[in-house]
Amino acid sequence: MSGVTGALGLTAEEVAEVLGAAVLAPSVHNTQPWRFRLLPDRIELHPDPDRVLPATDPEGRELRLSCGAALFNLRLALLGLGVRPLVTLVPGDDAPGALAVVRRGGRRAPDDDTRRLLDAVPLRRTNRLPFAPGGVPVDQRRALLRAAERERAWLHLVGPTEIDRVRELAVKAHRLQLEDAEVRGELSEWSATRPCGDGVPHASAGLRPAPDDGWPMRDFRGAERAADEAYEPDPLVAVLCSFYEGPAAELQSGQALQRVLLTATALGLAASFLSQVIEVRPVREELRRSLGGTLVPQTVLRLGVGATVPERPRRDVADLVLPVGQRVPKFWVQ
Repeated sequence: MSGVTGALGLTAEEVAEVLGAAVLAPSVHNTQPWRFRLLPDRIELHPDPDRVLPATDPEGRELRLSCGAALFNLRLALLGLGVRPLVTLVPGDDAPGALAVVRRGGRRAPDDDTRRLLDAVPLRRTNRLPFAPGGVPVDQRRALLRAAERERAWLHLVGPTEIDRVRELAVKAHRLQLEDAEVRGELSEWSATRPCGDGVPHASAGLRPAPDDGWPMRDFRGAERAADEAYEPDPLVAVLCSFYEGPAAELQSGQALQRVLLTATALGLAASFLSQVIEVRPVREELRRSLGGTLVPQTVLRLGVGATVPERPRRDVADLVLPVGQRVPKFWVQ
């Protein structure tokens, strides 16, 4: 593949396979805000400054979360090839502008859990359609909690006494964003058909939201719903949290997010995001206080059993490789 070279002792074809898995991670509005630099001893993960949402994501939190999810897929793919990845987050002068550097730490045969999650990578989809009634069984909830813990994060399952407050905050944040013309403009720009293998196409957009929906759903110009078609009133809502703040915490949380999402996929569950409550900083702080003030909320998930949804478009891997000599700006890294 043009532009893709060998790295970490892998052939160019194997590196292309690894990057192909990495780019299947979720990202805000499917912007896919990542690029990769390939050197013999490392793979560097960089943010793509051309894919920033300055109104929706003014602090770059979701950009880093998205890149963390891609990093987890990259780690999985390396393990699938028998390579033990050694990851350095926010490497600084060692790799200027990079969010993470992955080096080879010897060989390690993939275990059953790695194979199961790797099989889930191409199957995971953000599912904006209504979920089936019945909820998520206790054993599956426990598996999701363990997935977050394995990546040094915390998944808070919103309980009956908290759900009304979290819903109230989500509605408040959604309303504030709808009042912002620049946020609306970014939503429109990344909705429907785009020529670049990105954005949220009509087939992945879910249903058009209605005023009486219990949870605020973004309008990606999806299908019109039948008069009697409604979203489930009580999905499982979870808040993925870190134990500290800053870029490294957001990258770590992105890895935890992807392990949770892949675990959900392997269990036959679907997920979508209620990101508005995180994107609006004052509302995010209200959510943090509601959770006790110690944990740092990084994203909010809606989980359940959903219908199959189509694959989302992806950029060509060769277009994501940074030339070795190209200067990389230090962009939202520190």
